[in-house]
Amino acid sequence: MPRPKPVIYGLYSWTPEYGFRYIHPANRRTFEWLEPVGKLFEKIDETEDWILLRYDEQQFKVSSELFKELYSKPPFSFGDLVEEVNPEPGQPAHVGLISDVYWDDATHTARYQIVERKRKLKRIFEADELQLK
Repeated sequence: MPRPKPVIYGLYSWTPEYGFRYIHPANRRTFEWLEPVGKLFEKIDETEDWILLRYDEQQFKVSSELFKELYSKPPFSFGDLVEEVNPEPGQPAHVGLISDVYWDDATHTARYQIVERKRKLKRIFEADELQLK
C-alpha cells in the first residue's frame, strides 16, 4: 500500500494492561508481540471506528484513542535504504533498509535498526549516524 502524503507519524503506547478493546480482534496477537511502546508508527488510513497503523511491513487496526501524533518528521522511515556515515576503522559501512524506528521521548528523536543482507543488525543507530543511500 502506498504511503499517504504527507505521512503522519505517531506513537501508540498500548500495553496489555489497557485491555484488548483498543486493538482490532484480527490484530491482537501480532500487536501484542510487537510490544508497541516506544516505537514509531505511520498512520496510513482512518475510518469511523479504526485507524490503520504501519510498522515496517505490518499493518494494524487500532482505536484512535491512544494514538499520539508527532509533529516533527523523522529523517528516515521504514524501507529507506541507508548507509552508516562513519564506520569503525577498517570496517565497511553498514548498508541496509530501515526495519525498526524507536522514539526517544526525552530527546524527541528517532533511533533506527536496519536489515543488512536479510539479517537485522543488533546495533541501534542515531539519525546522524546514517544517510540515505
